[in-house]
Amino acid sequence: MRVIGLDPGLRQTGWGVIEADGSRLGHVANGVVRSDATLDLAGRLVQLKRGIEAVFAEFLPEQAAVEETLANQNPGSTLKLGMARGVALLVPALADIPVAEYLPMIVKKSVVGTGHAKKDQVEMMVARLLPGCAIAAPDAADALAVAICHAHVAATGAAWSRGRTDPLARRSATRPAARPTVRRAAP
Repeated sequence: MRVIGLDPGLRQTGWGVIEADGSRLGHVANGVVRSDATLDLAGRLVQLKRGIEAVFAEFLPEQAAVEETLANQNPGSTLKLGMARGVALLVPALADIPVAEYLPMIVKKSVVGTGHAKKDQVEMMVARLLPGCAIAAPDAADALAVAICHAHVAATGAAWSRGRTDPLARRSATRPAARPTVRRAAP
């Protein structure tokens, strides 16, 4: 399965493409799509859309994963970042590619093992999980981490669908449901 991870930003959106075969991961490519700060907001969003579409056309991902955005102190910045994130969600959706979204803490926990990892820790683990990968920029490392997180989640889902069902669900399917106990108040 070929997965693209996207780390949305208005100045630059990081992207990373990996191949995932079960627990095996391989690096395909990574980079950033930049927008021109001299353009108005609409022009910058068009640049991001066209840049992400070019990446999709070149690397043909089968699934996409986008990092969710947390609100910051500046509402204007949060709104602009949300618009860039909308473009990152729109491009794969227009290509009929499934899109998953992950909180930054989930991505960090999946890649590093702790949800409060620092950026350099994430970048180091991405380089370890994808040997020989030359990371283009910190935003590209974050995008690769999002793709890795999605590959882990997809592999876990595939394992469950191959018949490794939830032990509690299996137990409830083989045993009849217990009758509820009715207690009456003493007179």
